[in-house]
Amino acid sequence: MLDIKWIRENPELLDQALAKRGAEPLSQSLITLDEQRRAVVQSMQDMQSRRNSASKEIGAAMAQKDMALAEELKAEVASLKDTLPAAEEDERRLSAELTDALSRIPNIPLDDVPVGADEHDNVVARVVGQKPGWNHKAIEHPEIGEALGYMDFDRAAKLSGARFTVLTGPLARLERALGQFMIDLHTSEHGYTEVSSPLMVRDEAMYGTGQLPKFSEELFKTTDGRWLIPTAEVTLTNLVSGEILDQEKLPLRFTALTPSFRSEAGSAGRDTRGMLRQHQFWKCELVSITDAQSSLAEHERMTACAEEVLKRLDLHFRTMTLCTGDMGFGAAKTYDLEVWLPGQNTFREISSCSVCGDFQGRRMNARYRNKDGKGTTFVHTLNGSGTAVGRCLIAVMENYLNEDGSITVPDVLLPYMGGLTRIEKAS
Repeated sequence: MLDIKWIRENPELLDQALAKRGAEPLSQSLITLDEQRRAVVQSMQDMQSRRNSASKEIGAAMAQKDMALAEELKAEVASLKDTLPAAEEDERRLSAELTDALSRIPNIPLDDVPVGADEHDNVVARVVGQKPGWNHKAIEHPEIGEALGYMDFDRAAKLSGARFTVLTGPLARLERALGQFMIDLHTSEHGYTEVSSPLMVRDEAMYGTGQLPKFSEELFKTTDGRWLIPTAEVTLTNLVSGEILDQEKLPLRFTALTPSFRSEAGSAGRDTRGMLRQHQFWKCELVSITDAQSSLAEHERMTACAEEVLKRLDLHFRTMTLCTGDMGFGAAKTYDLEVWLPGQNTFREISSCSVCGDFQGRRMNARYRNKDGKGTTFVHTLNGSGTAVGRCLIAVMENYLNEDGSITVPDVLLPYMGGLTRIEKAS
């Protein structure tokens, strides 16, 4: 969430930032709403001040036996008492409207974010690795998995409908191995603390990371009013919600391997084949809580941690700097990691690493005590996939495909595979 004080002082900057994101200017409507709220607050303060002073004047009038003045003052106090509740209701209504309006405004892009309309305007930051050198035909993962006998979309549809997958046998184990490898790498070498957190959260948690109120249709809600997490970013970031941290203890780095749940609203007709876009999928999430000075350096560090997963799997990928029109709602800058999929003959997103500044910290009211002892500052937050396990499985299947249709297990995953080095067709 943005600071209304900053908006009042920098209306042109807000509208310029919104224009970069392809949105309409909002500064004047927000400032007008805030002025209305401030006017009501000032009126309330004036009435309360007058009520207090009139109450004192009543005593003085009665001491001087001026009963007419005392009765006049009593009538004025009574009138103020009757008027104040309506003013208080106006203040609550205007404050709620302003908060709701502010909560729907996306974050301000950093100055070095390329300006553009959509993914076609993203910029390549670096390319790592090479395409597979084999000469046999590339095949997409649904055909590979079904031919092996370990990937079943029909049974998944029977159980749950579209956008679900059933994996069995060694392919299920390969997916589990990928998740274990990622969480082990980030905890043992990258300094992240593993967290096992709830998969269902309250409204406040979704609001804190920016999923609510704007994106409710993209989420799944339980019958008792909780939400299934679309990413462990929600729980990991909200661990510090409402807290005041010591600056010396920052950064905090959390990671979790969890299922994620997304309704995929608005994605009808997109990626309907296979398991690229699912309602339920595993993801290894990375979250950092930092001070204002170190968040940009932490963004580069987090992205390097996600890249290391793909490097150790020897997968060809590129890192993209997203343009203003393709960034997520809460991001100030985002790097996307796109892995090469031979079967599709294209790069596909497998990780997104974003720095959010104090956008989420302000929504969560999460702060840190400054080292100099002069007050508190909203924390900066970062989140990234380290990486999406299902998409990583797809990349391994398509890049480690052998001519006979089997899949070679990447060396880095062998310790997790119980001696299995190759996944072959079910007998």
